Amino acid sequence: MDLGIRGRKALVCASSQGLGLACATALAGEGCEVWLNGRDQARLAAAATALRESSQAIVHTVVADLDTDAGRNALLAACPEPDILVNNNAGPPPGQLADWDHDAWIGALEANLIAAVLLIRAVLPGMRARRFGRIVNITSAMVKTPHAAMGLSTAARAGLTAVSKALAREAVVDNVTINQLLPERFDTPRQAFMALRLMAEEGLSLTEARQRIADTVPARRFGRPDEFGLACAFFCAANAGYVTGQNLQLDGGAYTALV
Repeated sequence: MDLGIRGRKALVCASSQGLGLACATALAGEGCEVWLNGRDQARLAAAATALRESSQAIVHTVVADLDTDAGRNALLAACPEPDILVNNNAGPPPGQLADWDHDAWIGALEANLIAAVLLIRAVLPGMRARRFGRIVNITSAMVKTPHAAMGLSTAARAGLTAVSKALAREAVVDNVTINQLLPERFDTPRQAFMALRLMAEEGLSLTEARQRIADTVPARRFGRPDEFGLACAFFCAANAGYVTGQNLQLDGGAYTALV
């Protein structure tokens, strides 16, 4: 299926690895010109080289910290008029309420709410003026199914979901959509971190820890990053302009509620 976005400019945040890179890969495969972003220059350069070789796409890199004004300004200077914005950022570590002081809460909000909102603020007027825009926020399944240990992530990302829903209702008249992807248990460096944490807590081997995590999902496996990336590309399709303000769960059947 041709998604009709060949030649569109796609700015993908936190995309040197994991789900961000999966989204960038899918968009490059559709013929988009892609801007990759990360903090580690070597990892970012390696990801860009691999993506150019696999897709023949035009791929740029921007070394920038999304949590800072300087980093966001660098992104926007490199790609001032994106047609597609994929908001992504590393999530805060799990813990307990007693662990999270004022600085921990501010850090979570900076990374998983404010950074995305300020990027949306910067690109949304231009998208509306050009009458095409696709904004996809990578949030978390925890937005709909909060766990106490993931309170920092849940709170910040639920806030992003709320403001995005409000903006989506205004922007859609100009063919600009804003949607969220809610991942759970994808085989990424984030899951590697969670497996190592479980190994330390429970005295398990890596294989045992990974299986313990996978068994929490009805599919009994981790999601593949390419599955996630293709869902992102669909939200960005030219013919997806009637889909906005939605929260698509990619969780192997883990969500138990009806709606």
